[in-house]
Amino acid sequence: MINKYFVHKSSFVDKNAEIGERTKIWHFCHILKNTKIGKNCVIGQNCSIGPNVKIGNNCKIQNNVSVYEGVKIEDNVFCGPSCVFTNHINPRAFINGRKEFKKTFVKKGATIGANATILCGNTIGKYAFIGAGTIITKNIKDYSLVYGNPAKLQGYICYCGEKLEFKNDKATCTKCRKRYIKKQNLVKELE
Repeated sequence: MINKYFVHKSSFVDKNAEIGERTKIWHFCHILKNTKIGKNCVIGQNCSIGPNVKIGNNCKIQNNVSVYEGVKIEDNVFCGPSCVFTNHINPRAFINGRKEFKKTFVKKGATIGANATILCGNTIGKYAFIGAGTIITKNIKDYSLVYGNPAKLQGYICYCGEKLEFKNDKATCTKCRKRYIKKQNLVKELE
């Protein structure tokens, strides 16, 4: 059977890895065993993914990103160049800590900026936007716009990427016209 995805000749895909249709894996990548990458993804050059990682459909993993065991990425997530995922909170070279890996969950539609660092054990909410160079040390709520070291809430962001301006706990995106409500710092899209 002919592959329905593209892997550059300089990259390696281990046995037992699943690659979705129309996904492109560019130069110098390694996709490790038991990793599942969805459809229509783009994996930039010099990426290492796995083992045992799940990446959803329509994701973009830019150059120089390693997605380690313990990380799960849902659909439509953007991981900017050289962003960093960790999977152990206090690693030591001389101690095997595989049993201490902590889970990291990136929900659908989230964006992680270039050179951001995601400490393990945290969840990044759906459509959240993590600014370039940000350090994530705690859970990030849906539609949050965060940046800084450590990350601080700077506002809220629409599904389409525009910053939202709330008035009386309601906002309408100036670009796509989606409407939102905020209750106790939780933002939800109105139907």
